[in-house]
Amino acid sequence: MRAIALIDCNNFFVSCERLFQPRLEGKPVVVLSNNDGCVVSRSQEVKDLGVKMAVPWFQLKDLAKRHGIIALSSNYTLYADISNRVMRLLSQWSPDQEIYSIDESFLDMTGIPDLTQYAQTMRGTIKQCVGIPVCVGIASSKTLAKLANHVAKKQQRYDSVCDFNAMSSPELDALLAQIEVGEVWGVGRRSTSRLQQMGINSVLELKRAPAKRIRAEFGVMLERTVAELNGEACLELDDVTPPRQQIICSRSFGVPVTLLPDLEQAVIAYVTRAAEKLRSQHSLAGGIQVYIRTNPHKEKYPQYQQAMLLPLFEPTNDTRLLCHAALGGLRQIYRSGYVYQKAGVMLTEIIPATARPRTLFDDVAAQQKSASLMSTLDRINRRMGSGTVQLLGEGISKNWSMRRGNMSQRYTTEWDELAVAS
Repeated sequence: MRAIALIDCNNFFVSCERLFQPRLEGKPVVVLSNNDGCVVSRSQEVKDLGVKMAVPWFQLKDLAKRHGIIALSSNYTLYADISNRVMRLLSQWSPDQEIYSIDESFLDMTGIPDLTQYAQTMRGTIKQCVGIPVCVGIASSKTLAKLANHVAKKQQRYDSVCDFNAMSSPELDALLAQIEVGEVWGVGRRSTSRLQQMGINSVLELKRAPAKRIRAEFGVMLERTVAELNGEACLELDDVTPPRQQIICSRSFGVPVTLLPDLEQAVIAYVTRAAEKLRSQHSLAGGIQVYIRTNPHKEKYPQYQQAMLLPLFEPTNDTRLLCHAALGGLRQIYRSGYVYQKAGVMLTEIIPATARPRTLFDDVAAQQKSASLMSTLDRINRRMGSGTVQLLGEGISKNWSMRRGNMSQRYTTEWDELAVAS
């Protein structure tokens, strides 16, 4: 039988913070989104208080005072580095791995004996080598593996590892009957409501639903989900994440922005991040869109938003050329007298670098020089930390940058922020 495992890091952002701040163990901790806006990670102590994901932090201030909830700003540099360590370690346990998100990975474990013990050993190794707790769900399809992981987290009797393949059909069905249909991977709120109107409230009821009826009501994707719940693997593991067809980078500003130079700094910073992602997937962009907007929730201020899509003379992944185009568009859409809350860029018409169109007028030497410079830039920033080398136009003092008033140190990527043993 096919055996697919989903390994999910527990409360990942909070776990990363606790890794270097043991004082946070056992205490209610949340990690907040950009500009310290909403809750994006919760410790179990906070979950037990009934706090939901994505709740705005300002709504929790009274609850936080009563229960001593500690709020931390997102430390993406730290989280990305810890994630890379976990994923590299997981790759040693199976030759077939799909990194699904920053804290989740699928592994194909077909043919491995005693999978529960194998998974427990894997958990122990990750905890010992990286310090992050994980749960493992095992099943014959990715959708079932997701559900198995959910059970591993919620029910202590499984000790963080749940193997659906080791259960008999009646035992598995009895378990699925206890799980709400909204917990199924790919079933959103609207679909959950419609399914409940049809009398489908549990995972088991969705599993037993007629495939033709599900397809007629919801389409082929949910029909495949039903097939996966019945043990048919419709979603294969992807060894390599497919290249993105669009790359977007945008942020809300930490403080209101009114001046063009500040907007230019922000746009250069966003183009730089987007270009790094573009080069990491060995692609070129044929166009770039830049946009700016005011805060639609601040009705007392005049409202304005505008975007411009700019085709490039030739596809490129050179940060300098992309910034030149984006700044040209920004200067055309910028209007003085407005208080701007957000800006962003989007790279479009993305093609593989190997598919660059050739013309009689190509400057091959210039292209090679550009590729060499960008490669050197990326190599330095990977080794020494993001932003070590950057365009001067990005600025030194970024007053517009997002608020992160309580961010921990970048313990693993910055020499002057390394943890100190006492």
